[in-house]
Amino acid sequence: MPSSSSRPLLKMSGVGSAAAMLPEPPDRQNWRDIFFTARDGLRLYARHYPAPGSTRRPVLCLAGLTRNSRDFHHLASALSNSDQPAPRHVYAIDYRGRGRSANDPDWQNYQVMNELLDVLDFMTIEGLSDTAIVGTSRGGILAMIMAAVRPGNIGAVVLNDIGPHIEREGLLRIVSYVGRIPLPATWAEAGALVRSTAQRHFPAVPDQMWEEIARQQYNDEAGRPAHGYDQAMNRMASILDGPLPELWPQFKALSRVPVLVLRGEHSDILSSATAERMQREHPGLTLITVPGQGHAPLLRDALSIDAIVDFLARADSTWTGHHVG
Repeated sequence: MPSSSSRPLLKMSGVGSAAAMLPEPPDRQNWRDIFFTARDGLRLYARHYPAPGSTRRPVLCLAGLTRNSRDFHHLASALSNSDQPAPRHVYAIDYRGRGRSANDPDWQNYQVMNELLDVLDFMTIEGLSDTAIVGTSRGGILAMIMAAVRPGNIGAVVLNDIGPHIEREGLLRIVSYVGRIPLPATWAEAGALVRSTAQRHFPAVPDQMWEEIARQQYNDEAGRPAHGYDQAMNRMASILDGPLPELWPQFKALSRVPVLVLRGEHSDILSSATAERMQREHPGLTLITVPGQGHAPLLRDALSIDAIVDFLARADSTWTGHHVG
């Protein structure tokens, strides 16, 4: 991989091979499992992709509503790869009730502010400050709120298909699936199921890759698919009874740090109008459209990963911190 100084700047959208999906990384565990305890006693999980000796700003990846740390495996493997000129430590969290974190006995605790407290506690445990946040959907919401309430924790932000205004129709579509999809019996069925629900918004994904994507979404129990999130989360649909809150003040708090926005070409969550307003509100913001993908880009294509690598390399000019991991 060429250094950031020699790699050409990416255009606003990608075509051809730049948008192609990347193959699965080598079948080996290149991360460290971390279990930690939330302030209310819940056992939570995170991954750490180490980059020994790195002097670069570390990255913390925050997933979408029902998703988990597995979504970032391609990106984290690329960013921490010792074969590249500037590897960096990467962390990814499973929120409570997702992935390998324990379910909360009270479904009403699946709220943004509780998840933010869990993230902030994890950052304290791991000695993370002035960190680069990669936030997909709900993870980007957490990043915007974090910028407002704990600005010193953030040094750069990648917002993956999320902004201060969320399109209601897209959110209703997502919530309509939560806790309502039958559990597939095999991984082949899981791949077919994920393909049937997502292919319309992700025409760039080849047929043979859907099972790999299903393995990100579902947990593996004795070689069979298991729910990847607490099914009690379907009770949160009631939050859509009223108008959706807008987060422009929280987005404004990001004005002090570099921001990269990835928008899926077929997104029904982040509209082009909102993305363009974000550019006007944050003059230093970089906006890239990911072709052939919807909400949210999978972060396993060359365009998205190269864009993030280049962005973080440029943002490192403001990195003066020390990482203890």
